Amino acid sequence: MFEHTRVAQLILMRPGGHRRLHRTTIPPGAASTALTPIHSLRHRRRNLLHFPFASLFPPSAFLLSSLAPCLRGSMNPKTMMAPGVAVRDPELLEKKKAAIRSAGPVNVQVIADFDGTLTKYWINGIRGQTSHGLLQQGNQVYDAKRQALYEYYHPLEISPDIPIEEKTKLMEEWWEKTHGLLIEGGLTYDAIKRSVSESTIAFRDGVVELFEFLEKRGVPVLVFSAGLADIIEEVFRQKLHRSFENIKVVSNRMVFDETGRLIAFKGKTIHVLNKNEHALDMAAPVHDNFGDPNESDPDNSLVKKRTNVLLLGDHIGDLGMSDGLNYENRVAIGFLNTNTETSLQNYVDAFDIVYLNDGSMGGVLELVTQLCPQDP
Repeated sequence: MFEHTRVAQLILMRPGGHRRLHRTTIPPGAASTALTPIHSLRHRRRNLLHFPFASLFPPSAFLLSSLAPCLRGSMNPKTMMAPGVAVRDPELLEKKKAAIRSAGPVNVQVIADFDGTLTKYWINGIRGQTSHGLLQQGNQVYDAKRQALYEYYHPLEISPDIPIEEKTKLMEEWWEKTHGLLIEGGLTYDAIKRSVSESTIAFRDGVVELFEFLEKRGVPVLVFSAGLADIIEEVFRQKLHRSFENIKVVSNRMVFDETGRLIAFKGKTIHVLNKNEHALDMAAPVHDNFGDPNESDPDNSLVKKRTNVLLLGDHIGDLGMSDGLNYENRVAIGFLNTNTETSLQNYVDAFDIVYLNDGSMGGVLELVTQLCPQDP
């Protein structure tokens, strides 16, 4: 086990009644004022809070979490862990941050998945709803038909044995059938508003502050989803009670008639295997009214010229959201919401920073304040 692990164990076994803590899981944010954070045995008094990447960690402690054994074996020896967060390579992260900061906010864009990334995975100990799962057409027959499609296609979606070309065709088939049922079943925008109002979907703590900061800095945020843009935008309206000029949703867009009834879908279908910047022509700002914005956004071509990317996702596949973008630097942040012990190693290998246990956006907000500081 690498040096930080040994240090954490020594700290936890200090005298004073804390000897048995080394066998106890310390949750994120737990107070540990009796424990002194140190970097190594050779620099016992050097406080980790002076490290340039220290703000990514919970401020209460710099103890290695009990999940460290999950990283044994092929673990990068540079990996830094604390309760609730892991940084794959702090030195490389600092180099990326310096390059992005030097190029300025004008060259930065944020690409974010929606469900389980911007939104909470757990709500009061219960799995929170997704933008896909909250929709109720008001017609039990068609709701049941859509559920049956999910039960058939979802196992195919996650199967490791199906070639990507075949899986892509299956996903297109699934999405087209689902969209057909929504039209055939007479979905209305009133049903969307009611579904969102009755749902348990909620944004992570700190999301509003993150959006506000990025809006002030003029940094565009592209929210990618294989779901339905109209539902996501309604979630923004009902849960955040405001829109943001810099946020665009890249997702499947509905077309409604004058009565608010769904009659078609706009453009090409976006599914789980093609939600990336190749689909940018589907992007539109979060607007105040329902329905198709019915206009192209001239800013979309300018977004592609922003070559420094902050990517947020909760699945390793979300890293593909930057496909089609010729970026120079990318800081990838992963939210590992569940199955931590079995998935931690893969997430640490894939993302620059991994937040565990359905954490807040506090660390991401601190990061963007470093990437896009105020002008002197």
